[in-house]
Amino acid sequence: MCIRDSSKLVRISKAIRKLRSNSHSKNKSRAIGLCRVVADRYADTTLSIGVPASIVLNAQSAELQTYLVGQIARAASIFRVDEIVIINDCESVREKSKMKRDVVSFFVKNLEYLETPQYLRKALFPVLPELQYTGLMNPLDAPHHLRQDEESPYREGVVIDRPVKEGKGSWANIGLKKECQVDVRLATGTRITVKLAEHNPKHYTGTVVSSLEPKRVLGKYWGYTIRVAENLLDALSNCPYTKSGYDLVIGTSDKGQSHEGLEFKELPTYSHAMIMFGGLPGIEGLVEGDEGLPLDRAESERLFKYLSLIHI
Repeated sequence: MCIRDSSKLVRISKAIRKLRSNSHSKNKSRAIGLCRVVADRYADTTLSIGVPASIVLNAQSAELQTYLVGQIARAASIFRVDEIVIINDCESVREKSKMKRDVVSFFVKNLEYLETPQYLRKALFPVLPELQYTGLMNPLDAPHHLRQDEESPYREGVVIDRPVKEGKGSWANIGLKKECQVDVRLATGTRITVKLAEHNPKHYTGTVVSSLEPKRVLGKYWGYTIRVAENLLDALSNCPYTKSGYDLVIGTSDKGQSHEGLEFKELPTYSHAMIMFGGLPGIEGLVEGDEGLPLDRAESERLFKYLSLIHI
């Protein structure tokens, strides 16, 4: 991968680390220290990142584009990102690119594939051209990617085509030697999160629960969701966790000061944070290209609590 792509990934990782840091060292920078509230209140907070789809076009081949998406997915998993928002900013950029495929679909499919536990992929993903080079991506090895011999009160599963009596729910593959009977009748191929009951000698039984429950109950990271936004305003105004939206929004820009040496005021208590990254034309380009925002490039800072938490 070209040096420019690698630098972008490193900087994305640094910005996420600012919010997910759980360091208690007094010698750390004030910016990191003040963000410890995220670690202390992890089960009650969410962290989202906004990434323009056009950054995929910064890689020169399909193999490198796949690897780039894989690195973003891995960084999101390491720093426990709950939601990745893909902003469809490719129309103006695509005309200058030789890439003919749907960039957003390519981005989303590869992110979804990596987030899915290995034992579910064959059932959930048919052979697709977007997934041609998935073998180049590093595995996430996230906590919900459980192996067959690992015990957990929750597991990810997929509903399978197996006859079941009326009112007896569905059968699911949850990555164990025996199948699991769940309490809800669902369509074959539906991905579910299962809370396991006591083990039955013949098979497993469980309850279908929200994918957010393992995090709330166990304080354990349980993967990310993916949302596609048509523009910057759509990304910021349609928070899936609450109608009131993200209560802390941080923008990044290469036009601002470096985070090194900046004296941040104390971060407010929040529930849902968003870090927004710019694409090839920067975050100012996203602002300028959004007809729903009455702002120009120079006024981008007005959208965010902090601009340039990390200099990219």
